[in-house]
Amino acid sequence: MATLKELSTREFNISSGHRACAGCAFPMIIKQALMAADNPVVVGCATGCMEVCTTIYPYTAWKVPFIHNAFENSAATVSGVEAAYQSLRRKGKIDKKIDFIAFGGDGGTYDIGFQSLSGAMERGHDMLYICYDNQAYMNTGIQRSSATPRGANTTTSPAGKESFGKKQYRKDLTEVMVAHGIPFVAQASPAMWSDLMSKVNRALAVEGPAFMNVIQPCVLGWKYDSSQSVALAKLAVDTCYWPLYEVVEGKYKLSYKPKEKVPVREFLQKQDRFRHLFTPKNEHIIDEIQAEIDRKWEALLAKCGE
Repeated sequence: MATLKELSTREFNISSGHRACAGCAFPMIIKQALMAADNPVVVGCATGCMEVCTTIYPYTAWKVPFIHNAFENSAATVSGVEAAYQSLRRKGKIDKKIDFIAFGGDGGTYDIGFQSLSGAMERGHDMLYICYDNQAYMNTGIQRSSATPRGANTTTSPAGKESFGKKQYRKDLTEVMVAHGIPFVAQASPAMWSDLMSKVNRALAVEGPAFMNVIQPCVLGWKYDSSQSVALAKLAVDTCYWPLYEVVEGKYKLSYKPKEKVPVREFLQKQDRFRHLFTPKNEHIIDEIQAEIDRKWEALLAKCGE
C-alpha cells in the first residue's frame, strides 16, 4: 500500500455534502476503501443507506464511476461489469487495470442479496465486495436482519414485557464467505483505518473474488451520541465482539489482539438498543452474549495459531 505521506495527497473520492446522518460511519468506510485503491475504481452499491444518502437524483457524491442497483443484486451487477471488462481486455480494447468494488449493507448482503453475493464469489469474479454492517435494516425503519445481534431492540424484534429483543445470535457471514474458498476474506473496523486500508489494498491485489465485512456503528439504529461512532467501532474490536482477522487462501491470520479484553457489557451499555438488558430480568442475556463471544474468540485464536 502507499505510504502515509502518499495517502495524504490522495483525493477523497466521495464529496462532502452527502446526506448521511451526522456521525454515520459509512462515509469513513468509503473514504478509507477508495483511498486504498492503487488503480481506477468502478463502484456498485445496493439500495440502502449508502445509496440513498449519496445519490439522490439528480445529484451524486461519488467521484468514481458509480452504479446503483436493486437491494438484492449489487454483487451480480458488479460481477457483470467485471466480466464485460475482462472481455474488452481480451479483445485489446482496454489496456489499463481497473478495480471493481461492490458495497452493500447487512440487509442487502446477509439477507436479500446473499444469493447474488454467493453466486459472484463462487463464479470467481475479480472483484471486492464490502459489507458495511450496521446490523439492521436501518434505511427502512430499523427492522432486524440476520446481522442483528442477540438482545437488540428493533422495530420487528421489540423489547418489552414478553421479549428481551432479538432472540437469535447474529449470522457469522464472514465465516460463511470463508467456506466459499475464495482467495481473501477479512473483517475490519473504520476505527482502525490503517488495518482497513491495508486489507482493501490486499483484497484488490488478489486474482479473483474478495470479501470484507466492516462494522458500521449507526447513530439512528444503535442509539448513541453521534460523536461516539469511532469510539464504538474501536470498542467493538477491544471487546472481541468484532475481531479483526483475515483469511488468505484458507489460512487465518489475526490482525489485532487487545492487550486486555474489555467486557462486552461496556460495548452494550453505550447503545440504547440494549438498554433493556441492564435490568434484573434480562441481565443474564449479557452473560450469555459474553459466553458466546468468549467461545468464538478462543476458536478464532486456535484457527490463527495464537
